[in-house]
Amino acid sequence: MAATVGDLIAAQAAERPGANYFTSAETGRTLSFGELDAAARRVAALLAREGFGPGTHVSVVMPNGLATVRLLLGAMAGGCCVNPVNLLSSPEQMRYVLDHCDSRVVFASPEWAPRLRELAAGIARGLRVIEIDPEALELPGEAVSDAAAALPAVAPESLALLMYTSGTTGKPKGVMLTHANLVANARAISAEHALGPGDRVAAVLPLYHINAFAVTMLAPLVHGGSLVMPARFSSAKFWPMVAQAGCTWINVVPTIVSYLLEGEAPPRETLAGIRFCRSASAALPPEHHLAFERRFGIGIIETMGLTETVAPAFSNPLEAPRRKVGSVGRASGCEARIADERGEEVPDGTPGEIIIRGPQVTVGYYKNPEATAGAFFPGGWLRTGDIGRRDADGFFFITGRIKELIIKGGENIAPREIDEVLLRHPAVRDAAAVGVPDRHYGQEIAACVVRREGTACTEDELRAFCLEHLGRYKTPKAFHFVDELPRGPSGKVQRLKLLDILPAAV
Repeated sequence: MAATVGDLIAAQAAERPGANYFTSAETGRTLSFGELDAAARRVAALLAREGFGPGTHVSVVMPNGLATVRLLLGAMAGGCCVNPVNLLSSPEQMRYVLDHCDSRVVFASPEWAPRLRELAAGIARGLRVIEIDPEALELPGEAVSDAAAALPAVAPESLALLMYTSGTTGKPKGVMLTHANLVANARAISAEHALGPGDRVAAVLPLYHINAFAVTMLAPLVHGGSLVMPARFSSAKFWPMVAQAGCTWINVVPTIVSYLLEGEAPPRETLAGIRFCRSASAALPPEHHLAFERRFGIGIIETMGLTETVAPAFSNPLEAPRRKVGSVGRASGCEARIADERGEEVPDGTPGEIIIRGPQVTVGYYKNPEATAGAFFPGGWLRTGDIGRRDADGFFFITGRIKELIIKGGENIAPREIDEVLLRHPAVRDAAAVGVPDRHYGQEIAACVVRREGTACTEDELRAFCLEHLGRYKTPKAFHFVDELPRGPSGKVQRLKLLDILPAAV
């Protein structure tokens, strides 16, 4: 059985060499499994010739594209550890990641290469910058003859991916993921959604995020399916691309669901071939979930995972009648529990921290033993930092993050509960609550609200709405209207950053 990313590529190339794996939405260029196998060997051989053999850390600062996919997969097949850098990082964060991850080479798209050369000049060990167009057919210096070159032996326990968390507080942490981690989760995704060679996914999320990396790029290497990939998400181009490419499933985050609900709905017959929409990475508000299904006639499978679990660790069932709106689903490919502050399991229905154990769980954080030790309870249980509960059917419900809990007068309040009430107001497109300092209660509640275009609502109207649905204690003290909420690449609201945009008087 395939144990590394290179093994997955080779197995598909042997079984279905002419079958399509990748299509560029912009150029129409395609890559079959046979061509992918040859490309992986060529990229691995080129890297080795340049002195970047097995064990080398290779950074990538590029948007989605054919060359980006070839490079990431080829480097891993060649035994390198890839480090896709978040393009939304601040210059300071990017410099920190490139320095901390010990990469020796960074591949950069033309718009990024000049800035990266400036950053690389300040890194003592030296960092080579190689410029490449994300849609290029090959890397500079690739040799056609290398398509038959043998790949190096790579152990399943070897590091394949070093992906840094968004670092909303403190320095970003480098999550270490092995080939065994990646392969295990790719198999779990394929099995959970009953995916096969006839399935094609719309891959609109950036590959520097674990969801896109694992779900849309790696999983098809297990089930033999394919993906169509644009350079970036466009709400105006999304449905035409999905229909033209013949996608059978779509993989999105809640932010994209929100954007699609604001746009035009295509004729239902053009969406008839889509089996399901998979929502991941952040909690999907039930109002948006139900509105999407009503408007587009496509069922949503809500899932949840972390970078530390190679994306999905929970999923709702494939069968629509068995799904539960508002739940991230059941454990998928792993074990999961609700635990108290000591790591002891608590009874169903009792709130606590969600913990996970399984073959896709990270081995730890790069060069950060203290963070690694703090991330686990005894027995290999990963602490997610998410607060939730499990029902009697084994479905998990997330109510908030430990660090984001609002503690008002000694009472714990989950901000998501307030978000979901605000989202039910017809004039609210997006909303997020956060705790702010208060000399009487310790913390009070403030909410940032994005109004729907063409609608109007006042702070008094929202307060009255919240009083009716939440009661006085959980109603925000202040409402602040904004154009957009700060979100990370996965679509999660970066709730603590709300404190930077709230007026000082709140």
